[in-house]
Amino acid sequence: MEKKIIFTLMFGTALLLTAGCGQKPPEPTVPLVKYETVRLGADAEGSTYAAAVRGRYETVLAFQVGGRIASRTVQLGDRVRAGEVLMTLDPKDVAQTARQSAAQVEAARANLALARSNLARYTALYQADAVAAMGLEQQQTAYDAAAASYENALAQDVQAQNALSYTNLTANADGLIAAISAEVGQVVSAGMPVMTLVQTEEFEVEMSVPENRRQEVAVGRRAEVSFWALGDSRTPGVVREISPMADSASRTYAVRVALPEPPAGIMPGMTASVYLSAERAADTATLPLSALYQTGDTPYVWIIDDEDRLRLQAVTVEGTAGNRVILRGLAAGDRVVTAGVHKLHEGESVRLGTEGARP
Repeated sequence: MEKKIIFTLMFGTALLLTAGCGQKPPEPTVPLVKYETVRLGADAEGSTYAAAVRGRYETVLAFQVGGRIASRTVQLGDRVRAGEVLMTLDPKDVAQTARQSAAQVEAARANLALARSNLARYTALYQADAVAAMGLEQQQTAYDAAAASYENALAQDVQAQNALSYTNLTANADGLIAAISAEVGQVVSAGMPVMTLVQTEEFEVEMSVPENRRQEVAVGRRAEVSFWALGDSRTPGVVREISPMADSASRTYAVRVALPEPPAGIMPGMTASVYLSAERAADTATLPLSALYQTGDTPYVWIIDDEDRLRLQAVTVEGTAGNRVILRGLAAGDRVVTAGVHKLHEGESVRLGTEGARP
């Protein structure tokens, strides 16, 4: 019985040893890393933004007096000359006011003539000691009041005549009618927009720049502008204006790029693309901030060599550009790990994941 038990135990131990010898030890996991290939400043890609053609000067036209629109002499898209009549108001009420002011001028002139005559007569009587000084003073006061009333009437008449001329809406410059917001028969108030005039002497394009790219754009920076409707040719441009506040909805900044030499055939509203080349020193590169590995006072990055192994490379930080950092100390074509850098080790093998976007 005892021998049978010992045999059973030995047989079980053998089975366990045999099973253990058949299992392979687990292989170490090779980390998958996100990386970016270094491009130095001279070879760096720039940024391209969608834009639209605008006139540098776009005037919203409105009547300076209210009334009913009697006529419109232009159509949407018409080219007009400075001083050309674009719309007219019914002048009846304004003309009536002008006639009333003219009558008030005549009445004031008659009162002034009477006051002048009375003052002259009382002056002569006073010199002859025929009237008291108080009587002369009263006539002088009456004359001064008549003169002031006459000046007031003249001013009101000028204002009324101006209002009569304001019933004609004229073009303030040569340009293109880009919008019409009122029609014949409509009653408008003074200052209500009725038409938009775009001056075609100077064109520019407007683009929207996101918050993380705002620092890369500055007034005076050179750009290249292409137009979808005009082929692949590029026109030089210059950043002229940057909005100081982001749009409340899109959170982007409006940027205007002037076109010193606009191409032939350009029209307001055309689709454009603005290319801003990378403006960096030839030996610098940009990488995401997450690529930096800090040990002590020296910043490093992880370089992936030709055998997909890691090595630390010391770099010099030159500045930042949005959520990226400008570095020196790298060579063109270096593959740099851009995420999870604090979990890696010197000489460790890695697998390449997707390459990150380049600037």
